[in-house]
Amino acid sequence: MLTTEDWASTLQSQGYLVDDSLATMVGLAVKLERPLLIEGPAGSGKTQLAYALAHAMQRELIRLSCYEGLDASQALYDWNYQRQLMAMSQHGDINPFSAEFLLERPLLRALKSPGAVLLVDEIDRADEGFEALLLEYLADHQITIPEWRTVRADAAPVTILTSNRTRALSDALRRRCLYAYLDWPHPQREADIAQLYASSVPREVIEQIVHGISCLRSWQLIKPPGLAETIDWARTQQVMDNPGWTRAWVAATLGCVVKDALDMEVVIGQVDDLVRG
Repeated sequence: MLTTEDWASTLQSQGYLVDDSLATMVGLAVKLERPLLIEGPAGSGKTQLAYALAHAMQRELIRLSCYEGLDASQALYDWNYQRQLMAMSQHGDINPFSAEFLLERPLLRALKSPGAVLLVDEIDRADEGFEALLLEYLADHQITIPEWRTVRADAAPVTILTSNRTRALSDALRRRCLYAYLDWPHPQREADIAQLYASSVPREVIEQIVHGISCLRSWQLIKPPGLAETIDWARTQQVMDNPGWTRAWVAATLGCVVKDALDMEVVIGQVDDLVRG
C-alpha cells in the first residue's frame, strides 16, 4: 500500500505538489474505492489534480463537465433511437433495448473502462436533480438502466468531483464521498509549483510574481487570479528571456493574470502599487 509520502511523490512526478492532508485523502479514495469531493476557489488546482492522478496511475481520464440542465442522457447513458427504429422496421422481433443500441455517456463509460479516473468537474454548476442521478453510481459503482439492466464496474473507477461552492451540495452526495478542501496554496508552495513550470526563472522573480498574485487576490477583483495564472505569469518570464519583475513587464503582461475588463481597469490604475507589492 502506498504511503502518504508515496502519493505526494507520485503526484509531484506529474508536476502537481500536494500537502500531506490532500495526499492522504487521494490515497484513501483509491484504496477505499470511494469518490473524493474537492471544494475550493476557482483556480486552486482541483481539476488538475484529476489529470495528474490519471497520468500518475496510467489510467484513462474521463471528464464530465457539469452545467445547468445536465441530465441522464448526457451524463449517464442514452439510446440510439434512429438505429432502434431502423432495426425494428427491418426485424419486427428485435429487442430495441440491448447493448448494440446503447450510447455510452461519461458515467457509463467509466464503469466499463477498468480502473478509469472519472472527473465530475464543477458539480455545483449542475441542478440539484442531477445530484440524485449520481447517487447510485457514487454509492455502489453501478447504474441502473430501467429498459435493460444494471451495469456494475468490474474495477471501481477513481472518481473525483470538484466544486467551486457556488451553491450548497446535498447531504446525500456528501455522505457518499470523502472530502478535501483545496485553497490557494501558501506562497512558498505556490512558488515551488510555479518554479516547476519555469525552472530557468530566478527564484527571486518567482517569489515576486507570487507576491503580486497575492496582492491581486486581496483587491476584491471580480475574477481573482488562480494558480494557473501564477504559472502562466512565471512561464511568460521564461519565454521572454527573464526580463525580471519590472513595471514595464508587469504592465505589458497583465492579460496573463487579469481576465475581466473591469478588473483590468482597476489593476491598471494601481499597477505601481502592484509592482511595489
